Amino acid sequence: MPRLKIAGPCRLQGEVSVQGAKNSALPLLAASILCREECILHNCPQLSDVRISTEILRKLGCRVLSERDTICIDAREVSSFQIPDDLMREMRSSIIFLGAILGRTGCAVLGFPGGCELGPRPIDLHLEALRKMGASIVEDHGRLLCETPTGLHGAHIALSFPSVGATENVLLAASCAKGITLLENAAHEPEICDLADFLNSCGAKIRGAGGSTIEIEGVEQLGGCEHWVIPDRIAAATFLAAGAATYSTITLRNINPQHLTPIWPVFEEAGCNLTLFRDAAVLAPPKKLHRIKHIRTMPYPGFPTDAQAPLMAMTTQCQGTSMFVENIFESRYKHVGELLRLGAHIRVDGRVAVVEGPSKLSGTTVEAADLRGGAALVVAGLAAFGETIVEEIHHIDRGYEAIERTLGDLGAQIRRLP
Repeated sequence: MPRLKIAGPCRLQGEVSVQGAKNSALPLLAASILCREECILHNCPQLSDVRISTEILRKLGCRVLSERDTICIDAREVSSFQIPDDLMREMRSSIIFLGAILGRTGCAVLGFPGGCELGPRPIDLHLEALRKMGASIVEDHGRLLCETPTGLHGAHIALSFPSVGATENVLLAASCAKGITLLENAAHEPEICDLADFLNSCGAKIRGAGGSTIEIEGVEQLGGCEHWVIPDRIAAATFLAAGAATYSTITLRNINPQHLTPIWPVFEEAGCNLTLFRDAAVLAPPKKLHRIKHIRTMPYPGFPTDAQAPLMAMTTQCQGTSMFVENIFESRYKHVGELLRLGAHIRVDGRVAVVEGPSKLSGTTVEAADLRGGAALVVAGLAAFGETIVEEIHHIDRGYEAIERTLGDLGAQIRRLP
């Protein structure tokens, strides 16, 4: 199995162009199923999850052509409504295909999704919303058997939690449903806005994306469009954490600074100097990183749960006590045990993690248990003395495009081992 070898501590310098957002590209690929004309997506990250999504599209009968960061999808001849179980198990985000397939074919058969094990991530919100829109969904031996006997129709849906995935599934299912769907307590994330912008460019009628209430007026069918995926705010946060943890000045390009609004205050509290431009940012660290009093993960515009692990690795180098409260997922501290192996001082009590720093980290062999936890181990390895080996990096490949190449371009001594 491939591994990453890091020789630290590293001092980074230079520029990094941030990839397109994984969490935007996946629902956009699913949305292409609804389109009766060719769709072209630019700035798509070259990730394993994106590859799996294109395989799902092909299994459904779509023609898909990929060249570097551009993917062309022709869904005019969709011929199947079933996603093979092996593809469903490979990533959690595969559930996003449900609303699109139902909206296009009226039927769907798929297994329960896989992906990172972050504790209970129920899809009940998705299923409840789709049932309100006229879907009949039966759970049978680990599979979902879905149909719409009279077609999907508009509904008044109030989510009990502003779930990103449930919001996306409603947007997809409602775009070609009969009538108007009113979605309340919708997720506010930038990826929701990107999906709505794509769908509207294809002919959908969606108003209010980015706010708590979204109105979707169903149309008969969607055309196609050419669309640029927004930059990945979590990858950007990870590289910022790497820069701060190694006391390095780095420049990020191809970012949307507004999407990182919940992130900037954390780095400022740590004493970093930030210079923001229209689509770029420069981070310059202080002589000593200050502690972060509280980081509480919350739905956007709160601090993103996906950035918690990489930032925790950074706080191992901060002076004093930093505290994290994980409010989104129950099992999102799996990286802590591996950080302890590197020499970090962290205590976990339920949803709270307390980091005592600074710690002199020492390289050793560690194992990525999930995507963002794996990124945290890379950040820690850059700051550690000696050789760090990160195993199970297939998790990291789900969300970071050749992370060893990106960090290597900044001067890190990092390489992929077979």
